[in-house]
Amino acid sequence: MHGVATLGFVSVLPPLIAIVLAFWTRDTILSLGIACVIGVFLAGEGLLGFPNLMKQALGNEGFSWIFLLEIFIGILIAFFQRTGAIQSFSEIIGRRQRSRKRIEISTWFMGLFVFFSDYFSPVFVGTTMRKVTDKVKMSREKLAYICDSTSAPVSVIVPITGWAVFISGLLIGLGPIQNETDALAVFTKSIPFNFYAVLSVVLVGLIASGIIKDFGPMRKAELRAQQEGKLIRDGSTPLISKELTNIDPYFKNKLLSIRWNFFLPVLIIITIALGTYIGLGSAKTMEAFLAATVFLGIIMRFQGIPTKDIMDTALNGIKGIMPAVMILVFAYTINALSEQMGTATYLIQITEAWLNPGLLPAITFLLAAVIAFSTGTSWGTFGIMIPLAVPLAIGFSGGEIDMIVLSTIAAVAGGGVFGDHCSPLSDTTILASTGAAVDHIDHVRTQIPYAVLVGIIGLVIYLTLGLLGL
Repeated sequence: MHGVATLGFVSVLPPLIAIVLAFWTRDTILSLGIACVIGVFLAGEGLLGFPNLMKQALGNEGFSWIFLLEIFIGILIAFFQRTGAIQSFSEIIGRRQRSRKRIEISTWFMGLFVFFSDYFSPVFVGTTMRKVTDKVKMSREKLAYICDSTSAPVSVIVPITGWAVFISGLLIGLGPIQNETDALAVFTKSIPFNFYAVLSVVLVGLIASGIIKDFGPMRKAELRAQQEGKLIRDGSTPLISKELTNIDPYFKNKLLSIRWNFFLPVLIIITIALGTYIGLGSAKTMEAFLAATVFLGIIMRFQGIPTKDIMDTALNGIKGIMPAVMILVFAYTINALSEQMGTATYLIQITEAWLNPGLLPAITFLLAAVIAFSTGTSWGTFGIMIPLAVPLAIGFSGGEIDMIVLSTIAAVAGGGVFGDHCSPLSDTTILASTGAAVDHIDHVRTQIPYAVLVGIIGLVIYLTLGLLGL
């Protein structure tokens, strides 16, 4: 890490400008665009720096993958609405879960169940539960929070997800961790020490059940929804356009089979994602959505919906998902800029001097949170922090896998998710806003107090363990 060039404090300015502007203007796309342009000039790249940066950031497999995933998600949501599947599912849930509290708890449980993909979970839960939660006047901000805080936190504490495989892969070769079996075993042992992720999931359940009352901006959003019937703030810009929210069922007077139009496509997604994870070691989420989209398109034609209508619906789905795609475009661009400018390297350099055995998990947690907040990527944070922090922990422990090592691994994982939850640049946070059809900055603003509460508790626990000598 020390060999990577960094522009020092200047490297922190582009993500900082993006985040400050996003909260000030409430326009995430504009804020990210301005920050990218300023960052290019700060890096000394000149006028051609911006298009060159975008080509570099977007012309790769990583962006292509999430771009296609977003497109297929948009088409599938449009198909669900055109066939009436969402309405039918909402009616079924609504009949069985009449009270507001039971619906909130059901949404929480659904987020826990769809643990295998942090990309699928917030979009699926938000889209399927939105009409149900709208009926009981639950704010879209609350729905986005439940979706977001049961996606990444669950994915990082279940040892059979892509997150577990990724983190385990980074551990191979560090100290006594010689192969993937050792790595997965160590990761599994670290799960109880991932206080942020575990407590985040618990807090959602406590709030959904009413044991802990809403507070901060979320309380205002909930009062607005219940007392004024306004599910979103006046003047807000939901992160999903009217092309996708205003699609009516093709057949007005009859409901098509929910089994064929909803449950089977969802089963296809789950089967392919889990099957490829078990068989290939990597969940093919994008391919799963593609297969479900093609299947449902064929079913719609057999059910009597004209081909032209199916294609128009698909195009509306693509149009509707474009606000989220544009944010991802600029988020990837500013992340590439941060990498060029050495943002993460600078943050590590200014904190390395503080590291000691007792403070290592706490400082690791904080540093991972700051990097994830600045870059909007948990996985990027893991890739930076694990090769740095875990060898230090193993060195402090004399080459053994003890509590300091397990706590440090968990601190990287939890800190990455914590920073991700607070950052408007995060792709999973963007997807939660998309699924709930809420203004992105409104979602981030209302979620931050809950994330910070859990983050402080997690930090205190790490500090306490450090003071007790682990």
